[in-house]
This record gives sequence, C-alpha cells and structure tokens, in this order.
Amino acid sequence: MKAVLSMALVLGFGGLAVAQGEKADPVGTWQCSYEIGGQKRMSTLTINKDGDKLVGTMNWADQKDEKIKDPKFKDGKLTFSAERKLMGNTIPIDYTLTIDGDKLKGKGASEFGGEKREFDIEGKREKKDK
Repeated sequence: MKAVLSMALVLGFGGLAVAQGEKADPVGTWQCSYEIGGQKRMSTLTINKDGDKLVGTMNWADQKDEKIKDPKFKDGKLTFSAERKLMGNTIPIDYTLTIDGDKLKGKGASEFGGEKREFDIEGKREKKDK
C-alpha cells in the first residue's frame, strides 16, 4: 500500500512540475490592454525563440513591428524594453510582466519630460489554430 501511495505522490508532483513549466512560457502572441491618462489602449506583443534566446516585437495602433530590446524570462517573469514613438518623441518603456498560463500581468514604466510614469498592463495569449 505504501508503494502505491508513494508512486501516486511521485506521479502527482511530476505532473505538477510539468504543468508549472507549461504555464511559465512567454512564447506566443499576446493581446495587451492598459490605461494611460484615462484612455484604454491596446498593444500586441509577439515573443518567439531564436535558438536559446527570446526575440519579439510590439505593435500599437500607430506603430508596427517595434523590436523589443533585451528580453529575459526567469521564474515566470518577462522583462524587456521597447521604444514608443509618439508625436515626434521616442519614449523608452521598460516592461516587467508575470506570465501565468495564457495570461500576463505587470507594469510598464517610462520617463518622459523628467517625470517617471508607470502603468498597469494585462494580456491574454492568442489561441493557436490546431
């Protein structure tokens, strides 16, 4: 009986480890939403693997295929920066996002006009067609 119980625990924890590994995967296309200045905004983040490195792009309604810089993923956290171009200005934005299954949540932070600003961001991974 102990052997059966031990085996069930090992299999259960093994399955849990696989499930946690699956939920912490940044690769995919993410539809993101955030609010700045009382206005709801949308962006699309695409993350891919190039060998063992992460690469990606960020799209906004008026700016497409902006390559993200220095993407890193560790312990369920994705960090990177992107440059937002608005009204002749280039605004670097640093992102820190937590990946949980097909959802992400975190913050974007930038400095503009000598003032640091942060905003909350949430997103969902697009489903892959099978």
